[in-house]
Amino acid sequence: MGKETLARRSANQVVVGMGDLAVTDRTGDVLVTYALGSCIALCLYDPVRKAAGMIHYMLPLSKASPEKAKTRPAMFGDTGIPLLFKKMFHLGCRKEDLVVKAVGGGNIKDEKGIFNIGKRNITVLRKILWKNEILLAAEDVGGRKSRTVRLFVEDGLTLVSSQGEEVEL
Repeated sequence: MGKETLARRSANQVVVGMGDLAVTDRTGDVLVTYALGSCIALCLYDPVRKAAGMIHYMLPLSKASPEKAKTRPAMFGDTGIPLLFKKMFHLGCRKEDLVVKAVGGGNIKDEKGIFNIGKRNITVLRKILWKNEILLAAEDVGGRKSRTVRLFVEDGLTLVSSQGEEVEL
């Protein structure tokens, strides 16, 4: 492992748990979320303001549990994604500066495709972004693998780890 990689790994990790989100403008931070199966991590990076945000949402629509959505809006794509953008705007970010990436939405434990939660999570994400005229800069979605994603605030580097491999997104 090179010196730069070691330095990056020792950055201040901000763990984004399932059904949660985080935003930060501290350049020494790295946002990380683990074990994305059917869940989606939406990563936002503003290179102008050196700010980053990440959500790890579990389900596409809050109508599945309106009471839960009131207390944990980041569990759901339709309530959590707008909240993530709103929190980034509170840091002074502008929509036109944001680099947007998506990870997850796999089909891990639903071999027969009965629930299709991963696919539905991806669909809701695309619909919300499309309605708001936001393009994805990169994505690693679908398939049958679990993923971990790290977003470095310093420069927006986004690393996706899965099955022993780590790639830049």
